[in-house]
Amino acid sequence: MSALKQRVASVLEEPGCAKNQAKGDKERKAGCRKVLTPGAAAGGCAFDGAKIALQPIADVAHLVHGPIACEGNSWDSRHTFSSGPQIYRTGFTTDMNEMDVVYGGEKKLFRAIKEIIDKYDPPAVFVYQTCLPAMIGDDIEAVCKAAAAKFGKPVVPVNAPGFVGSKNLGNKLGGEALLDYVIGTREPESTTPYDINLIGEYNVVGELWQIKPLFDELGIRILATISGDGRYNDIACAHRARAAIMLCSQALINVARKMEERYGIPYFEGSFYGISDMSDCLRKISALLVQRGAPADLLDRAEALIAREEAKAWARLESYKPRLKGKRVLLFTGGVKSWSVVSALQEVGMEIVGTSMRKTTMNDREKVKEIMGTDAHMFDSLPPREMYQQLKDAKADIMLSGGRSQFVALKAKTPWVEINQERHHALAGYEGIVALVEEIDKALYNPIWAQVREPAPWEKPDWGWEEEAL
Repeated sequence: MSALKQRVASVLEEPGCAKNQAKGDKERKAGCRKVLTPGAAAGGCAFDGAKIALQPIADVAHLVHGPIACEGNSWDSRHTFSSGPQIYRTGFTTDMNEMDVVYGGEKKLFRAIKEIIDKYDPPAVFVYQTCLPAMIGDDIEAVCKAAAAKFGKPVVPVNAPGFVGSKNLGNKLGGEALLDYVIGTREPESTTPYDINLIGEYNVVGELWQIKPLFDELGIRILATISGDGRYNDIACAHRARAAIMLCSQALINVARKMEERYGIPYFEGSFYGISDMSDCLRKISALLVQRGAPADLLDRAEALIAREEAKAWARLESYKPRLKGKRVLLFTGGVKSWSVVSALQEVGMEIVGTSMRKTTMNDREKVKEIMGTDAHMFDSLPPREMYQQLKDAKADIMLSGGRSQFVALKAKTPWVEINQERHHALAGYEGIVALVEEIDKALYNPIWAQVREPAPWEKPDWGWEEEAL
């Protein structure tokens, strides 16, 4: 079995995955592989998933080994922000063509790595394998090893060609590259009893910056974020953290579990969306750090911070509660947001008529059921026709979803708010829930909806077109 096949098989058998935990030994060994139908990669292939997981590392050069279309389809696909370096926003590709298919692309890849190091001098270069070079047999691991020895820089192979599976599988393969080539390769200048890692935080629209001040006030140091606003050297030192928060277990559970296994770093799954979930995260990480040797007064300081921030957030939300109470929401997202956003919206009195279970774990499903008191409003898929009918029949007052679903809502003349990674508003933490509620309120009470729902002039019984014609 090739190294890539072995890696894919090990990721599919991931014991930390909630779905695998519910299986027997034979089923777990078979993994989570599904036969992909033509066009199934339109929602994201394995390469796309690996690039999404790692590109937020801001000071690294991300080089795509393949045709230029692969880089074009994945570049800047999320609004992930950086507080410093901008090289992560530069698209690097070997731009393979027909001649490279005939003669191979390894020499071209080596020259591309050299050019990047000569011109930009990044702390590391990440090289992403795509379908074409994988099919012709380009050995990116060997090229990266030779380039690292030649230029004295870490050159990290990310072997996740699109044809091996879905975007979620690619997320995990990107995490495996960090575990194999980055994490544990450096030592931090100093450590503290308050060092933590954030795993699965991508700093979408700067959400990390809404959370970091809270940790700073408690003296908790974010040693590494994997990977939002990340730095190569910080992630290389991540093995010295005392605890970790897993924010998207469906994507990088393998990273959290293996870091606990290898370095003894305990973790828990949390969410930064909503008042109660944010407070729960602060309590849990404080308790975990105290167990790991931090001073016990951290718990009292955390409670004081939570009380103050909750009071401020509720005071700001008070004026919205009468306007939003009883409003019905259709939530079409996935992963951790399937339950964390449900909890956040219920806090202001909104009613959830349905939430999708795409890309969720069994744990996510149980949390939704616990929060909503039933599983009647959970669905695995909702075709556009059914989504349109629900909105058209006024079963929901507003829809929260990704950008690809907005046109269904607009066609149904229903307010819509973007909730996925393409959004332009940071929704994390105490500030984030206020921002989300503000966006929902603005969408619901925008006067345009009353206008577009009015019958067309020729549909009104008193139009009198005969008189106008005369």
